[in-house]
Amino acid sequence: MLTRLPYTLLWLLALPLVLLRLLWRGRRQPGYVRHLGERFGHYRVRAPGAVIWVHAVSVGETRAAEPLVRALLERWPEHSVLLTHMTPTGRDTSRALFGNDARVLRAYLPYDIGCFTHAFLRHFRPRFGVVMETELWPNLLAACRRRRIPVMLANARLSERSARRYARLPALTALTMRALSVIGAQSAADAARLSQLGARRVSVTGNIKFDIAPPQAALQLAATLRARIGPRPVVLAASTREGEEALLVEAFARQAAADVLLLLVPRHPQRFDEVAAAVGAAGLKLQRRSAEAAVDAETRVLLGDSMGEMFAYYATADVALIGGSWLPLGGQNLIEACAVGTPVVVGPHTFNFQLIAEEAVRCGAALRADDADAGMAAALALLADVPRREAMAAAGRSFATLHQGATRRTVDILEGLEASEGELRARAGR
Repeated sequence: MLTRLPYTLLWLLALPLVLLRLLWRGRRQPGYVRHLGERFGHYRVRAPGAVIWVHAVSVGETRAAEPLVRALLERWPEHSVLLTHMTPTGRDTSRALFGNDARVLRAYLPYDIGCFTHAFLRHFRPRFGVVMETELWPNLLAACRRRRIPVMLANARLSERSARRYARLPALTALTMRALSVIGAQSAADAARLSQLGARRVSVTGNIKFDIAPPQAALQLAATLRARIGPRPVVLAASTREGEEALLVEAFARQAAADVLLLLVPRHPQRFDEVAAAVGAAGLKLQRRSAEAAVDAETRVLLGDSMGEMFAYYATADVALIGGSWLPLGGQNLIEACAVGTPVVVGPHTFNFQLIAEEAVRCGAALRADDADAGMAAALALLADVPRREAMAAAGRSFATLHQGATRRTVDILEGLEASEGELRARAGR
């Protein structure tokens, strides 16, 4: 408790600013101010039975959690799964993935202050929890440990940069790591970095994102989009971040032939209008995917202004440039592109997905370019080289298939964890 006290005091001091920032963001994205009470531990939604809690911060973690959630529902059919998020886009993504399934609940995780976290745990009383990737809340995890709620950090990844940041607070980090019951790391390098920070019971389970299968509805949508586009070659700029669109659009305008279409998909929906305005300012004709109209021959950019359709966008494209990698932002996941056989070009900044990017390049599923200009040039060159595109597509599918199985390994660990905790509860009851 003494180790966590300065952390808690900082949270209390920052809470008014956090709330103001939430309200400010709500001006552009109203979802931030909906369900506001949940961020302070007040919930209306109630589970019909026993609860398994899965925390997925935002869009990427929620997509990654999809195969795990489905596996949990199959393994524990009498349970509900509570998906908690920190962003409205994460919450919207879970709704898109699981629809109106009554066994999948969604809520915001409360801020990490004792009274809020205790209210959350009292309300939902989860049998066990799964935290996706590396989202560590010291007070919440300590409360789970006191209540004997086992928590697994699943699909865990920790870059060297993040490890250095956690190492600045060694006592708090080690205490938080030890509050976890078990950790399933994506790679041996992730496992080693987590262990160095004080984690125990760390095993390498692989990356759950490889177990995400392209939904049939997404493939059907891709066929529809292709029919609207026609025979034109398509370069996809996927999950782009602020500052990258301008670089990629400028490179496209300088280098691409008039018949090539740029399919531009910003990562954050609140930026759709901003990106559309930037494309117009560059002098390129733009249409929006949401218009659901045939793409004119004069249109140079199709804006992917939708959520939950990345598989469809990847399946539509002839080659994909991966966002987040053209500025020092860490890159985005390229597994979905490989799974549908779309050749990939990544930039120099892939530290959030370093191992995956390196292996994809090594096996021939991806190319690496030094900057946005070089990346666009590489993508356009691939459009003209059909044999190489086909070879990269085959390599990508093999790469995605080879690394599957993390979901099964994670569920196996959770079964053992739940069984051992159940035995301890039974002994305590006697």
